[in-house]
Amino acid sequence: MSTVFVTGATGELGRSAVPHLVGAGHVVRGVARSDDNAARLTAAGVEPVRVDLFDVDAVADAVRGSDVVLHLATSIPPMRAAKRRSAWETNNRLRSETTGVLVDAALATGATTFVAESITFPYRAAGDTWIDESSPFDARPWLASVADLEDEVARFSSRGGTGISVRFGMFMGPTARSTDELLGMARRGLAPVVGRPDAYLSSIHTADAGAAVAAALGAPSGTYNVVDDEPLTRRDYVGAFARAFGLRRLRFLPEPVVRLATGPAGLVLGRSQRVSNLRFRDATGWAPRFSSARDAWSDIAHRREVAASR
Repeated sequence: MSTVFVTGATGELGRSAVPHLVGAGHVVRGVARSDDNAARLTAAGVEPVRVDLFDVDAVADAVRGSDVVLHLATSIPPMRAAKRRSAWETNNRLRSETTGVLVDAALATGATTFVAESITFPYRAAGDTWIDESSPFDARPWLASVADLEDEVARFSSRGGTGISVRFGMFMGPTARSTDELLGMARRGLAPVVGRPDAYLSSIHTADAGAAVAAALGAPSGTYNVVDDEPLTRRDYVGAFARAFGLRRLRFLPEPVVRLATGPAGLVLGRSQRVSNLRFRDATGWAPRFSSARDAWSDIAHRREVAASR
C-alpha cells in the first residue's frame, strides 16, 4: 500500500475519499487548518499535517515521504457571492498556483502518482450528444485555473510519473453546503439550477465521488470524467430534487434574469452537458452506487431527515 498526502482532506470530497483510502490500507496524511479538523482526521486514522499550501518550501517538506499526492483542496464561494470574480480568487490560486507547487514537490521528493480534482463544466455545450474526454474542453477565459491545473498534472506525467486529472460533475451530498443553498432557492419556489429545462446536467453523489478518488490511484495517466451513469435534463433533475424533499413544482428563472444574477458563472453552469463516465469505469472498475440524480437526491433527503431526527 502507499503513503498518500491529501490536500482538502477535510473538505466535502476529502471527507468522502479519506475513509476509502484508509479502508484500502493506505497510510494517509491529510492537510488540516484547524485543531478541530486535525482531531477529526486523527479519529479517522489519518495523520494531520499543518501546512500553508502557498508556501513552496513548507509544501515540499510536507509531501516528502509520500508515494501519492492527492490535490482535492478547493475554496468554492457561496452561491450569493459567485458572481464576483474576487470571490473565486482563493479557489483559482489553489488550482493555478498550488497545483504547480505540489507537482514540484512531488517530483522533487520522488512521489510516483499525482491526482487532482478537476471539473466537467468547461466542456462546451453539446445538446443531447454524449460528451467524453476527447470532446472540446473550453476552460479559458472564465475557468482558466482549471486549464492551469490540468496542465500541471500533464507536466507531472511528462516527467515520468502517473498524472491523473479527475473531472467531476456537479456534487450532491447530505452535508454539502450546496444542498442547503439549493434548498433555500427551492423553498422560494425557484428551480435551484440555471440553464434551459431541456439542457443536460451531469452530477455525482459525494459518496460515489469519494470512492472514485480512491479508485483513481490505480488508473493510468490521463484525464477522466467522474459522473453518474444517467445525466438528466434540468427539468428532470429539478423534478427529482423536488420529489425527494417534498417540494411543490419549481419554476425556472428566465435566462436574462440568470445572466443578471450570476454573470459569467451562470453562463458556464447553464451549458447542456451529457457527460459519459465510461473511460473511468473501464480503467478502474469503479461504478457509481447512485446511477442518476433521482437515486442520489432520494438518498440525500433520507440521510438529512435521519440526521435531523437524532
